[in-house]
Amino acid sequence: MTNSSAHYYGTGRRKGAVARVFLKPGDGRITVNNTSLEDYFFLKTACMVVCQPLRLLKMDGRLSLNITVKGGGIMGQAGAIRHGVSRALVKYDEEFLYVDGTRGGASSEDESNNSSFRKILRSAGYITRDSRVVERKKVGRRKARKKEQYSKR
Repeated sequence: MTNSSAHYYGTGRRKGAVARVFLKPGDGRITVNNTSLEDYFFLKTACMVVCQPLRLLKMDGRLSLNITVKGGGIMGQAGAIRHGVSRALVKYDEEFLYVDGTRGGASSEDESNNSSFRKILRSAGYITRDSRVVERKKVGRRKARKKEQYSKR
């Protein structure tokens, strides 16, 4: 049904970070910029954010991810990777969804097979790109909005 060398691509963005995610069936290994996930993200919360879509769909041991990420900080990169993983999972799922809406060889009691990955990930909020970015500093101000203190006398 599926080619073992097939891979699925998703681009994720968050703040200033951009992540390219290549997903393929495998042993569950996750590499970020040719480094293991735990070595790249030393924060446990960042590792947890990256794996959220996989854990939600119960796919965390069955897919291998190769990720390249640039820009932003640690949590921005983690959010960008989560967005890219979600998009790649949707593409992965679309290949297995038949025209009549049923999946080949899937049991109906499995939660992830009752509805599409897109619907599950959308309800969790992983498909939508978080468009909040840092506001730029304005001329004549201390920061983006902070002004000099007004002195009446």
